[in-house]
Amino acid sequence: MFQFETQLNKLKHEILTEVAKLAKEDKLTKEEIEKIPYRIIKGDKALYRCCVYKERAIVHERAKLASGFLSNGDLEEDNLIDIRPDEQIIYVIEAACDRCPINKYTVTDSCRNCLAHKCQEACKFGAITNIGGRAYINQEMCKECGMCKKACPYDAISEVMRPCKRACPTGAIEFGIEDRRAVIKEETCVNCGACMLACPFGAISDKSLIVPVAKRLARKRKMYAVVAPAITGQFGMKITYGKIKNAIKKLGFVDMVEAACGADGVTIHECKEFKERMDNGDKYMTNSCCPAFLTYIENLYGDQVKNISNTVSPMIATGRLIKKRDPDAKVVFIGPCTAKKSEAVKKGISDAIDYVVTFEELTALLEAFNINLWECDDEVVNDASIFGRGFGAHGGLTASIESFIRENNIDTEFKPVKVSGGNEIKKSMAMARIGRLNGNFIEGMMCEGGCINGAGTIVPALRAKATFNKINNLGEKKLISENETIEEFEDINLERK
Repeated sequence: MFQFETQLNKLKHEILTEVAKLAKEDKLTKEEIEKIPYRIIKGDKALYRCCVYKERAIVHERAKLASGFLSNGDLEEDNLIDIRPDEQIIYVIEAACDRCPINKYTVTDSCRNCLAHKCQEACKFGAITNIGGRAYINQEMCKECGMCKKACPYDAISEVMRPCKRACPTGAIEFGIEDRRAVIKEETCVNCGACMLACPFGAISDKSLIVPVAKRLARKRKMYAVVAPAITGQFGMKITYGKIKNAIKKLGFVDMVEAACGADGVTIHECKEFKERMDNGDKYMTNSCCPAFLTYIENLYGDQVKNISNTVSPMIATGRLIKKRDPDAKVVFIGPCTAKKSEAVKKGISDAIDYVVTFEELTALLEAFNINLWECDDEVVNDASIFGRGFGAHGGLTASIESFIRENNIDTEFKPVKVSGGNEIKKSMAMARIGRLNGNFIEGMMCEGGCINGAGTIVPALRAKATFNKINNLGEKKLISENETIEEFEDINLERK
């Protein structure tokens, strides 16, 4: 039913689907989990790894993590995952890590064996010698400081970095001294999932809540879905908001509400907060809709936490709206973001969302419940403005605030700095810290390009963005003030603290 860009994406989908089917049928036992590798990896011929036994071992570890167990532990009650505040969401699957045997700095054929030997002079550890007419780096002595590369006038020293480490915006990826396996430093990880997206071996994965969601759907329990705007870029031009809503209701949800609806409420609240802060003399304010960006500031720029907006994210705002309407409701957020799983249980806002699943996990649920998205009816979906839906891409939040300020003639200077991805965020936060930010509002999105490039998506960002823009431009272009539910947010607490 679904088309996947890579064999890795297909494999992850098959594992999640098998787990969802077992949960739906209430057959998720140790014995059944152990059968999953044999249903997925058939025959005796290895396709990706050294042998079929290793392939099955990796599938088993992924199946355990998807089933709610620690991937590197036994299938015992003590190893059940319980997502709690400030707990790690992203895990390294030890069996899957290739331990990338990469030397960070190596001398290339461009070396001219010059007389100056500047690389050798620059090395403080005596790791560089001259062998066979060119420089040679002794990897056992090399400390990977990079001084040789900076010193070489021919740029003859190459630098190679593991994909997971290169992708991590906080330097949270380290490697074991003995076995070279990737290790995540929990104290600096922001759960953005960039390493998970970058690893070509699929050795990094997020905790999954697909099991409790599948069980509740099978038992016809009352649940509502909050769907992130980025979903419109995931399934191509033929899959509209209306088809997605119909599919989600067929799964067993009472209803689907766009998170973009909450984004409209957040825009108004954040505009008012921004004006108040500027009137009080604050230098700048950041957005608060990206949980990985918030954690990034908390972990690396603790002295700047005071500048984070106190407005909740659209996910939390929409969850509170649903629970105001139906206090007995259980709410599931469906989005592209792994960090949302940690945000949902954060102290002070954990009243709004009960479960979080990614788009990857949604496709597995649809297949497990035999729902063909392309055959679903096209229902009317009119929850939000065009600006609320724009939150799914980089710059959408800024456009929404600018529109509201313009529409309501708000007397304040709004100078946004729009940044996405670890490098841009690092630069903007460094400039903000020293008082040299070229603006007074930072829209920070940890994923490059915004939510459409989240770790839980199923298509590449460029293709997702093209579809996302086309579908949203074809839809009804309501202004924020024309959102029928805006007045309801006046009676809902939209403060994070």
